[in-house]
Amino acid sequence: MMNAVLVGCGAMSKAWLDAARQIDGLAIVGLVDLDAERARARAREYGLDSVVIGTSLDQVLDQTKPQAVFDVVVPAARRDVAFSAFAHHCHLLTEKPLADTPENARAIVDAARQAGRVHAVVQNRRYVANVRRIRRFLDSGAIGKPTSIHADFFVAPHFGGFREEMAHVLLLDMAIHTFDAARYMVGGDPAGVFCQEWEPANSWYRQGSSASAIFDLGGGKVFTYAGSWCAAGFRTSWESTWRIVAEHGSLLWDGEDGLKAEVVLSVRDGLFDLTQPITVPPLDPADRIGGHLGIIKDFIHAIETGSEPETRGSDNIKSLAMVFGAIESAETGRRVAITQEAS
Repeated sequence: MMNAVLVGCGAMSKAWLDAARQIDGLAIVGLVDLDAERARARAREYGLDSVVIGTSLDQVLDQTKPQAVFDVVVPAARRDVAFSAFAHHCHLLTEKPLADTPENARAIVDAARQAGRVHAVVQNRRYVANVRRIRRFLDSGAIGKPTSIHADFFVAPHFGGFREEMAHVLLLDMAIHTFDAARYMVGGDPAGVFCQEWEPANSWYRQGSSASAIFDLGGGKVFTYAGSWCAAGFRTSWESTWRIVAEHGSLLWDGEDGLKAEVVLSVRDGLFDLTQPITVPPLDPADRIGGHLGIIKDFIHAIETGSEPETRGSDNIKSLAMVFGAIESAETGRRVAITQEAS
Protein backbone atom coordinates (compact mmCIF):
# COMPACT_ATOMS: atom_id res chain seq x y z
CA MET A 1 0.00 0.00 0.00
CA MET A 2 1.23 3.45 -0.89
CA ASN A 3 -0.21 6.54 0.76
CA ALA A 4 -0.17 9.92 -0.92
CA VAL A 5 -1.20 13.48 -0.11
CA LEU A 6 -2.54 15.62 -2.93
CA VAL A 7 -1.96 19.35 -2.70
CA GLY A 8 -3.97 21.71 -4.90
CA CYS A 9 -7.65 20.83 -5.25
CA GLY A 10 -8.56 22.93 -8.28
CA ALA A 11 -10.00 21.66 -11.55
CA MET A 12 -6.87 19.71 -12.57
CA SER A 13 -7.00 17.64 -9.38
CA LYS A 14 -9.95 15.73 -10.84
CA ALA A 15 -7.73 14.11 -13.48
CA TRP A 16 -5.35 12.98 -10.75
CA LEU A 17 -8.08 11.63 -8.48
CA ASP A 18 -9.85 9.91 -11.38
CA ALA A 19 -6.62 8.07 -12.15
CA ALA A 20 -5.69 7.39 -8.53
CA ARG A 21 -8.90 5.53 -7.75
CA GLN A 22 -8.13 3.10 -10.59
CA ILE A 23 -4.84 2.01 -9.00
CA ASP A 24 -4.94 -0.83 -6.49
CA GLY A 25 -2.74 -0.24 -3.50
CA LEU A 26 -2.77 3.56 -3.76
CA ALA A 27 -4.59 5.54 -1.08
CA ILE A 28 -5.11 9.29 -0.94
CA VAL A 29 -4.75 10.07 2.76
CA GLY A 30 -4.71 13.88 2.66
CA LEU A 31 -5.97 16.81 0.62
CA VAL A 32 -4.39 20.26 0.92
CA ASP A 33 -5.63 23.54 -0.49
CA LEU A 34 -5.50 27.19 0.51
CA ASP A 35 -9.30 26.98 0.43
CA ALA A 36 -10.18 24.24 2.92
CA GLU A 37 -13.79 24.11 1.72
CA ARG A 38 -12.61 23.35 -1.80
CA ALA A 39 -10.58 20.44 -0.44
CA ARG A 40 -13.57 19.21 1.56
CA ALA A 41 -15.78 19.42 -1.54
CA ARG A 42 -13.27 17.37 -3.53
CA ALA A 43 -13.17 14.79 -0.71
CA ARG A 44 -16.96 14.48 -0.77
CA GLU A 45 -16.98 14.20 -4.57
CA TYR A 46 -14.55 11.27 -4.50
CA GLY A 47 -15.82 9.57 -1.36
CA LEU A 48 -12.61 10.25 0.54
CA ASP A 49 -14.35 10.30 3.89
CA SER A 50 -11.34 9.57 6.08
CA VAL A 51 -8.74 11.85 4.49
CA VAL A 52 -7.04 14.61 6.43
CA ILE A 53 -8.01 18.06 5.15
CA GLY A 54 -5.80 21.08 5.66
CA THR A 55 -4.44 24.36 4.34
CA SER A 56 -0.84 23.64 5.42
CA LEU A 57 1.04 20.92 3.53
CA ASP A 58 3.61 20.56 6.33
CA GLN A 59 0.90 19.97 8.92
CA VAL A 60 -0.93 17.41 6.80
CA LEU A 61 2.34 15.60 6.06
CA ASP A 62 3.21 15.55 9.76
CA GLN A 63 -0.19 14.02 10.51
CA THR A 64 -0.41 11.49 7.66
CA LYS A 65 3.25 10.56 7.03
CA PRO A 66 2.68 9.45 3.40
CA GLN A 67 5.22 7.99 1.01
CA ALA A 68 4.38 10.43 -1.78
CA VAL A 69 3.10 13.91 -2.53
CA PHE A 70 1.03 14.73 -5.62
CA ASP A 71 1.60 18.39 -6.52
CA VAL A 72 -1.25 20.06 -8.44
CA VAL A 73 -0.60 23.65 -7.32
CA VAL A 74 -0.01 26.70 -9.52
CA PRO A 75 3.58 26.84 -10.88
CA ALA A 76 4.64 29.72 -8.63
CA ALA A 77 4.03 27.54 -5.54
CA ARG A 78 5.83 24.45 -6.86
CA ARG A 79 9.22 25.04 -5.25
CA ASP A 80 7.74 25.39 -1.76
CA VAL A 81 5.70 22.21 -2.22
CA ALA A 82 8.76 20.31 -3.43
CA PHE A 83 10.92 21.42 -0.53
CA SER A 84 8.20 20.46 1.96
CA ALA A 85 7.77 17.04 0.34
CA PHE A 86 11.49 16.25 0.40
CA ALA A 87 11.86 17.55 3.96
CA HIS A 88 9.25 14.96 4.96
CA HIS A 89 11.10 12.22 3.02
CA CYS A 90 8.33 11.96 0.42
CA HIS A 91 8.64 11.11 -3.23
CA LEU A 92 7.12 13.78 -5.48
CA LEU A 93 5.00 13.67 -8.61
CA THR A 94 4.22 17.13 -9.90
CA GLU A 95 1.94 18.65 -12.49
CA LYS A 96 3.72 20.36 -15.36
CA PRO A 97 5.58 22.64 -15.68
CA LEU A 98 8.31 21.43 -13.35
CA ALA A 99 8.80 24.99 -12.11
CA ASP A 100 8.06 28.62 -12.94
CA THR A 101 11.68 29.72 -13.43
CA PRO A 102 14.93 28.02 -14.53
CA GLU A 103 16.42 28.70 -11.10
CA ASN A 104 13.52 27.03 -9.31
CA ALA A 105 13.63 24.08 -11.70
CA ARG A 106 17.30 23.47 -10.95
CA ALA A 107 16.71 23.91 -7.22
CA ILE A 108 13.91 21.32 -7.22
CA VAL A 109 15.90 18.78 -9.25
CA ASP A 110 18.94 19.28 -7.00
CA ALA A 111 16.80 18.92 -3.86
CA ALA A 112 15.31 15.66 -5.13
CA ARG A 113 18.77 14.29 -5.86
CA GLN A 114 20.09 15.29 -2.44
CA ALA A 115 17.05 13.79 -0.70
CA GLY A 116 17.32 10.55 -2.68
CA ARG A 117 13.63 10.76 -3.61
CA VAL A 118 11.87 9.90 -6.85
CA HIS A 119 10.77 13.10 -8.57
CA ALA A 120 8.74 13.05 -11.78
CA VAL A 121 6.58 15.41 -13.81
CA VAL A 122 3.15 14.75 -15.30
CA GLN A 123 4.18 15.04 -18.92
CA ASN A 124 1.08 13.05 -19.81
CA ARG A 125 1.21 13.55 -23.59
CA ARG A 126 4.13 11.11 -23.71
CA TYR A 127 1.60 8.48 -22.69
CA VAL A 128 -0.65 9.11 -25.69
CA ALA A 129 -0.81 5.97 -27.83
CA ASN A 130 0.14 7.61 -31.13
CA VAL A 131 3.10 9.41 -29.58
CA ARG A 132 4.43 5.99 -28.59
CA ARG A 133 3.73 4.58 -32.07
CA ILE A 134 5.52 7.48 -33.77
CA ARG A 135 8.63 7.11 -31.60
CA ARG A 136 8.81 3.37 -32.27
CA PHE A 137 8.19 3.85 -36.01
CA LEU A 138 10.92 6.47 -36.35
CA ASP A 139 13.33 4.38 -34.29
CA SER A 140 12.77 1.51 -36.74
CA GLY A 141 14.35 3.55 -39.53
CA ALA A 142 11.45 2.85 -41.88
CA ILE A 143 11.68 6.35 -43.38
CA GLY A 144 15.19 7.18 -42.25
CA LYS A 145 16.31 9.68 -39.66
CA PRO A 146 13.96 12.60 -38.96
CA THR A 147 15.23 15.96 -40.17
CA SER A 148 12.34 18.44 -39.85
CA ILE A 149 9.56 18.37 -37.28
CA HIS A 150 6.57 20.71 -37.57
CA ALA A 151 3.77 21.15 -35.03
CA ASP A 152 0.73 23.45 -35.15
CA PHE A 153 -1.41 24.15 -32.08
CA PHE A 154 -4.53 26.31 -32.48
CA VAL A 155 -7.06 26.07 -29.64
CA ALA A 156 -9.12 28.87 -28.07
CA PRO A 157 -10.15 27.96 -24.49
CA HIS A 158 -11.75 30.46 -22.11
CA PHE A 159 -10.21 29.21 -18.87
CA GLY A 160 -10.74 32.21 -16.65
CA GLY A 161 -8.55 32.36 -13.57
CA PHE A 162 -4.77 32.60 -13.37
CA ARG A 163 -4.00 31.55 -16.96
CA GLU A 164 -5.66 34.59 -18.43
CA GLU A 165 -3.49 36.84 -16.25
CA MET A 166 -0.10 35.11 -16.44
CA ALA A 167 2.80 36.16 -18.64
CA HIS A 168 3.95 33.92 -21.49
CA VAL A 169 0.80 31.90 -21.02
CA LEU A 170 1.04 29.67 -24.10
CA LEU A 171 4.74 28.91 -23.78
CA LEU A 172 4.81 28.43 -20.03
CA ASP A 173 1.53 26.63 -19.42
CA MET A 174 0.83 24.58 -22.57
CA ALA A 175 3.61 24.51 -25.16
CA ILE A 176 5.81 22.28 -23.00
CA HIS A 177 3.52 19.37 -23.91
CA THR A 178 4.29 19.85 -27.59
CA PHE A 179 7.97 20.58 -26.98
CA ASP A 180 8.38 17.46 -24.84
CA ALA A 181 6.52 15.30 -27.37
CA ALA A 182 8.77 16.55 -30.17
CA ARG A 183 11.91 15.88 -28.14
CA TYR A 184 10.67 12.39 -27.26
CA MET A 185 9.41 11.33 -30.69
CA VAL A 186 12.60 12.19 -32.57
CA GLY A 187 15.15 11.70 -29.79
CA GLY A 188 16.17 15.35 -29.86
CA ASP A 189 18.41 17.32 -27.52
CA PRO A 190 17.57 21.04 -27.66
CA ALA A 191 20.49 23.29 -28.50
CA GLY A 192 18.97 26.63 -29.48
CA VAL A 193 15.78 28.54 -30.30
CA PHE A 194 14.46 31.69 -31.95
CA CYS A 195 10.95 32.66 -30.88
CA GLN A 196 8.43 35.46 -31.31
CA GLU A 197 5.35 36.06 -29.14
CA TRP A 198 2.45 38.39 -29.83
CA GLU A 199 -0.96 39.30 -28.51
CA PRO A 200 -3.63 39.43 -31.26
CA ALA A 201 -6.44 41.99 -31.05
CA ASN A 202 -8.94 39.16 -30.55
CA SER A 203 -7.12 37.78 -27.49
CA TRP A 204 -8.63 37.66 -23.98
CA TYR A 205 -5.28 36.82 -22.37
CA ARG A 206 -2.97 39.39 -20.79
CA GLN A 207 0.23 38.32 -22.52
CA GLY A 208 1.75 35.63 -24.71
CA SER A 209 -1.25 33.78 -26.12
CA SER A 210 0.39 33.34 -29.55
CA ALA A 211 3.91 32.24 -30.43
CA SER A 212 6.10 30.89 -33.20
CA ALA A 213 9.43 29.18 -32.54
CA ILE A 214 12.25 27.42 -34.39
CA PHE A 215 14.31 24.96 -32.34
CA ASP A 216 17.60 23.25 -33.09
CA LEU A 217 17.15 19.73 -31.72
CA GLY A 218 20.67 18.63 -32.55
CA GLY A 219 21.89 16.11 -35.10
CA GLY A 220 20.54 18.14 -38.02
CA LYS A 221 16.97 18.12 -36.66
CA VAL A 222 14.94 21.36 -36.74
CA PHE A 223 11.59 21.69 -34.96
CA THR A 224 9.12 24.47 -35.79
CA TYR A 225 6.19 25.32 -33.55
CA ALA A 226 3.26 27.61 -34.34
CA GLY A 227 0.62 28.07 -31.67
CA SER A 228 -2.24 30.19 -30.41
CA TRP A 229 -4.63 30.01 -27.48
CA CYS A 230 -7.05 32.51 -29.02
CA ALA A 231 -7.49 31.19 -32.58
CA ALA A 232 -11.20 30.40 -32.77
CA GLY A 233 -12.30 28.18 -35.63
CA PHE A 234 -10.67 25.12 -37.24
CA ARG A 235 -9.42 23.96 -33.85
CA THR A 236 -6.51 21.54 -33.83
CA SER A 237 -6.17 18.65 -31.43
CA TRP A 238 -4.85 19.42 -27.95
CA GLU A 239 -1.92 17.25 -29.05
CA SER A 240 -1.23 19.60 -32.04
CA THR A 241 -1.04 18.51 -35.67
CA TRP A 242 2.27 17.16 -36.90
CA ARG A 243 4.40 16.68 -40.00
CA ILE A 244 7.69 14.87 -39.52
CA VAL A 245 10.00 14.86 -42.54
CA ALA A 246 12.71 12.21 -42.62
CA GLU A 247 15.51 11.18 -44.98
CA HIS A 248 13.32 8.79 -46.96
CA GLY A 249 9.73 9.88 -46.37
CA SER A 250 7.30 11.73 -44.15
CA LEU A 251 4.76 11.12 -41.40
CA LEU A 252 1.54 13.03 -40.72
CA TRP A 253 -0.45 12.96 -37.49
CA ASP A 254 -3.61 14.97 -36.88
CA GLY A 255 -3.15 14.72 -33.11
CA GLU A 256 -6.04 12.28 -32.83
CA ASP A 257 -6.55 9.01 -34.72
CA GLY A 258 -5.23 10.06 -38.13
CA LEU A 259 -1.69 8.74 -38.46
CA LYS A 260 -0.09 7.93 -41.80
CA ALA A 261 3.31 7.78 -43.46
CA GLU A 262 4.82 7.62 -46.94
CA VAL A 263 8.21 6.27 -48.00
CA VAL A 264 10.19 7.42 -51.04
CA LEU A 265 10.62 4.93 -53.89
CA SER A 266 13.70 4.71 -56.09
CA VAL A 267 11.65 5.97 -59.05
CA ARG A 268 11.24 9.56 -60.21
CA ASP A 269 8.34 10.92 -62.25
CA GLY A 270 9.40 14.23 -63.74
CA LEU A 271 10.34 16.56 -60.91
CA PHE A 272 9.21 14.33 -58.07
CA ASP A 273 10.29 11.10 -56.45
CA LEU A 274 7.39 8.68 -56.23
CA THR A 275 6.20 7.66 -52.78
CA GLN A 276 3.98 4.95 -51.41
CA PRO A 277 2.07 4.58 -48.14
CA ILE A 278 3.78 2.66 -45.38
CA THR A 279 2.02 1.28 -42.33
CA VAL A 280 2.79 2.69 -38.90
CA PRO A 281 2.71 -0.41 -36.68
CA PRO A 282 0.25 -0.64 -33.76
CA LEU A 283 1.22 -0.25 -30.16
CA ASP A 284 3.79 -2.63 -28.79
CA PRO A 285 2.78 -4.45 -25.57
CA ALA A 286 5.72 -2.74 -23.87
CA ASP A 287 4.41 0.76 -24.64
CA ARG A 288 3.09 2.53 -21.57
CA ILE A 289 -0.01 4.62 -22.21
CA GLY A 290 -2.90 6.10 -20.26
CA GLY A 291 -2.20 9.78 -19.58
CA HIS A 292 -2.29 10.57 -15.86
CA LEU A 293 -3.00 6.92 -15.10
CA GLY A 294 0.09 5.76 -16.97
CA ILE A 295 2.26 8.45 -15.38
CA ILE A 296 1.15 7.63 -11.83
CA LYS A 297 1.65 3.90 -12.39
CA ASP A 298 5.14 4.56 -13.76
CA PHE A 299 5.91 6.76 -10.75
CA ILE A 300 4.78 4.08 -8.29
CA HIS A 301 6.72 1.41 -10.18
CA ALA A 302 9.88 3.52 -9.93
CA ILE A 303 9.45 3.89 -6.17
CA GLU A 304 8.83 0.18 -5.70
CA THR A 305 11.69 -1.01 -7.91
CA GLY A 306 14.30 1.71 -7.52
CA SER A 307 14.17 2.44 -11.26
CA GLU A 308 13.89 5.90 -12.82
CA PRO A 309 10.55 7.09 -14.19
CA GLU A 310 10.54 8.18 -17.81
CA THR A 311 9.40 11.71 -16.94
CA ARG A 312 11.88 12.18 -14.11
CA GLY A 313 12.59 15.79 -13.28
CA SER A 314 16.27 15.52 -14.20
CA ASP A 315 15.27 14.70 -17.79
CA ASN A 316 12.11 16.82 -18.01
CA ILE A 317 14.17 19.91 -17.19
CA LYS A 318 15.45 19.69 -20.79
CA SER A 319 11.91 20.16 -22.10
CA LEU A 320 11.39 23.01 -19.66
CA ALA A 321 14.65 24.55 -20.89
CA MET A 322 13.01 24.74 -24.33
CA VAL A 323 10.19 26.79 -22.78
CA PHE A 324 12.49 29.20 -20.96
CA GLY A 325 14.77 29.46 -23.98
CA ALA A 326 11.77 30.40 -26.14
CA ILE A 327 10.63 32.98 -23.57
CA GLU A 328 14.10 34.54 -23.39
CA SER A 329 14.27 34.69 -27.18
CA ALA A 330 10.83 36.31 -27.38
CA GLU A 331 11.84 38.91 -24.79
CA THR A 332 15.21 39.73 -26.33
CA GLY A 333 14.52 39.22 -30.03
CA ARG A 334 17.64 37.05 -30.31
CA ARG A 335 18.41 33.40 -30.86
CA VAL A 336 19.08 31.75 -27.51
CA ALA A 337 21.38 28.80 -26.83
CA ILE A 338 19.74 26.11 -24.69
CA THR A 339 21.98 24.73 -21.98
CA GLN A 340 21.70 20.98 -21.49
CA GLU A 341 21.06 19.67 -18.01
CA ALA A 342 22.39 16.25 -17.03
CA SER A 343 19.74 13.53 -16.86
